[in-house]
Amino acid sequence: MLVSDCFLRNHGCTTHYQKIDRKNTWSFEQDMSCTRQQERQQAGASKSNFPRLSLLDQGRILEVCWLDSCSRFHAVWLRDNGQSANTRDPSNHQKLITLQDIPENTALESASINPDNQLELQFKPVQWRTVIDIDWLWKNRYDRQPDRESGGSGRLLPPNNSTWDTTFSTRIPTVSWADAKSSPEALLDWLSGVDRYGVAIMNDLPRKNAAVLDVIGLFGYVRETNYGPFFEIRSEINPVNLAYTCKGLEAHTDNPYRNPTPGLQFFGCLENNADGGESVVIDGFEIAEILRRENPAWFESLCRYNARFEYRGSDNVHLLADRPMIETDVNGQLCAIHFNNRSCNALTDIPFASMETYYQAYRRFSELAGASYLQVKFKLAPGQLFVTDNARVLHGRTGFSGAGNRWMQGAYADRDSLQSKIRVLKKQLKTSRSRSCNKTN
Repeated sequence: MLVSDCFLRNHGCTTHYQKIDRKNTWSFEQDMSCTRQQERQQAGASKSNFPRLSLLDQGRILEVCWLDSCSRFHAVWLRDNGQSANTRDPSNHQKLITLQDIPENTALESASINPDNQLELQFKPVQWRTVIDIDWLWKNRYDRQPDRESGGSGRLLPPNNSTWDTTFSTRIPTVSWADAKSSPEALLDWLSGVDRYGVAIMNDLPRKNAAVLDVIGLFGYVRETNYGPFFEIRSEINPVNLAYTCKGLEAHTDNPYRNPTPGLQFFGCLENNADGGESVVIDGFEIAEILRRENPAWFESLCRYNARFEYRGSDNVHLLADRPMIETDVNGQLCAIHFNNRSCNALTDIPFASMETYYQAYRRFSELAGASYLQVKFKLAPGQLFVTDNARVLHGRTGFSGAGNRWMQGAYADRDSLQSKIRVLKKQLKTSRSRSCNKTN
């Protein structure tokens, strides 16, 4: 008996696309997809193949029983998330209704599943019809075991994130400029690596001015600051920032004094023949997890109280922001790390009774940021670039000599455009595979 795609995808019948062997992995997933499509065409669709539906509590709740579990949905939630043209604009998918358009006593009069794998819903007392895609309903169900598939209670790391330590040096997601520019699969691999691990490397970038902006253009837009669309990183006589010296820099996140902070940071190498000057990256989420295991009170202190970050680079720039060094959401999951000792101003938001504990936690975080067993080090060559998730990964460098040249160009971008590009590429590649299946049938 066939079941809907949502069952197949969530019960091991589709492998997630990974960069292990792109050609072989891609072919395997394509073959599986084609096989499922051919099976559906041969067997046809029937209502016995779909989930079971039950109206509960006089229609105020719909229970949907999947292959091995059941989920409940409130009628008001289903009404609010309808996907028909009377609820959402077909072109931009934005809602056409407000919550005030939904009666407080809304309930379901009937529910069924049509041959297009859609949930058809009829509401009362105000007559209203809409549909919801069953696959979408599975992915967005909220009545489930909290720790099984979403972040859930007690889980610190956001979904789809993986932490790392110094052993990650041989596994950093890497792509060439030519592949990223010409292959959607390669670009998707690389962007997904940035999203999952917070760091990635690109090779063979053209050695030209502002090439870093071309990389950002592959997925989004430049986040311009007072430095301009990009900035130079090389030693200066009277630097406005310590990055423009040959000194080593403690691992840190950039610009915590901005609101909002830059989401992604890119470093492109044009010259690097000085002695020293290795790049250093550390997973801030891994530090946070270690700190919580070692001393929950210290972890809580850095989450609970704001630090003040400040920058005065010239007469016309004065940036100031208050935010916690470890930022979590309402579920207790990590959102961001804000750690920059150079720009941390006087700490005045911490109560007297908590100040000593706070400094103990601050010191331990700083120790972990310098721990060799957590650091990944590499020396960029001309034509190489690396990117960090500035809300997660700390970066720094070792000091370098005055002899020789070390010339980098940096730029910022926002994370939402990268994550948007990932979703768009996945959809485009899925559509391409589907068309390929149709041609072979």
